[in-house]
Amino acid sequence: MKINVGSKNKVKIEAVSEILKDYPDFKNAEIFSKEADSEVSHQPKSLEETIEGAIKRAKNSFSNCNYSFGLESGLMKVPETKTGYMDITVCAIYDGNIFHLGISSAFEYPKKVVEYIFKENENISNAFNHLGLTESNNLGSEQGAIGILTKNRLTRKQYTQEAIRTALIHLENKNLYQ
Repeated sequence: MKINVGSKNKVKIEAVSEILKDYPDFKNAEIFSKEADSEVSHQPKSLEETIEGAIKRAKNSFSNCNYSFGLESGLMKVPETKTGYMDITVCAIYDGNIFHLGISSAFEYPKKVVEYIFKENENISNAFNHLGLTESNNLGSEQGAIGILTKNRLTRKQYTQEAIRTALIHLENKNLYQ
């Protein structure tokens, strides 16, 4: 079985590779990394845009494979939060006909991060760097902002794996999702 992941980000590739080993139908799958455009902004700012980005990454990486995986992180509006927004990761698995979606848990960024993202139209990594919360220029390929905020109790890879696991529910229980 051949799986394409619509990203060159090592965290995303490792997340897919590690999770699939837990599933009998996928444990021997070959995983390939393919650059795939999300066709959304560099920092999605709504649930709809984040889902669209994951779907486009999955669709744009689907070629010569059984399944393709698209992973996109972004903000979504959440009432009663301090900033009005929380971060999520969406996984879209595409089989050439149907998309199977999963979403991670959500968490809130500090208020100054969210304000900077919207004011400067920047992504999370640049916001954390600019505000002195990290020296990294590419958090998304490392522990992620979630890793910084949880002191590595939850890393970006683990957080991404939550979305992958919830999307795989559809494939592991095909008879329930037809």
